[in-house]
Amino acid sequence: MKVGAIIQARMGSKRLPGKVLKKVLDKPLLEYQYERVKEAKTLNEIIIATTKNEKDDPIVQLCRQLSTPYFRGSEEDVLLRFYEAATTFNLDVIVRLTSDCPIIDPDVIDKVVNCYLENSDQYDYVSNTLNRTYPRGLDTEVMSYGALKAVNAKAQKQHDREHVTAYICNNPKVFRLGNITDNCVNKHHRWTVDTEEDFLLIKNIIETLYPINKYFTLEDVIHILQDNPKWVEINTHIKQKKL
Repeated sequence: MKVGAIIQARMGSKRLPGKVLKKVLDKPLLEYQYERVKEAKTLNEIIIATTKNEKDDPIVQLCRQLSTPYFRGSEEDVLLRFYEAATTFNLDVIVRLTSDCPIIDPDVIDKVVNCYLENSDQYDYVSNTLNRTYPRGLDTEVMSYGALKAVNAKAQKQHDREHVTAYICNNPKVFRLGNITDNCVNKHHRWTVDTEEDFLLIKNIIETLYPINKYFTLEDVIHILQDNPKWVEINTHIKQKKL
């Protein structure tokens, strides 16, 4: 089976416009994420799925610079963008990632993908978010092409079109759902980038760990935060946008 990660990315964030290309150590966040996702051993393809909007041209320029495949689709209908990207690149298994997760851990990606591959006769969808134990910012969702095709045909509400997997997660009688949990519960950590405070935390983490080991792990981040407890307070007040 061809397993492909689709990273949804656009410049038009409401709370932090242009966040995916904000730079740390003179490198955009999206490049850090791409660099880390490439380390996942279960992936055959990585596609950046952006929009046809002119303001997202800089994302395409970065994709060309990195020689990574990209797809341009609807800005509002993100579900359709994913389905068309998966179809264009002939994916059998889709790994959904979002571009606000620049320090995602490739080992976590592999754990979720392997859970799906080893149990594809039992599950249509597997993630580490249904019962959250991992920090926010390591979110990984895996689904079959058949499930993505079905939800693209069934989902009608704008909410479901915008959030790609919301229809799947809200219909457990239609789709067979699986979830990966971690032995250590670190769900209180917020490593996603949606605000300036989020960016400041990620900036501190990258500037400290990247020069030592560019492929730093979940455990490395936990340790550095234990050494710098005040960093955690930078974005603890930020509320995640509700779906």
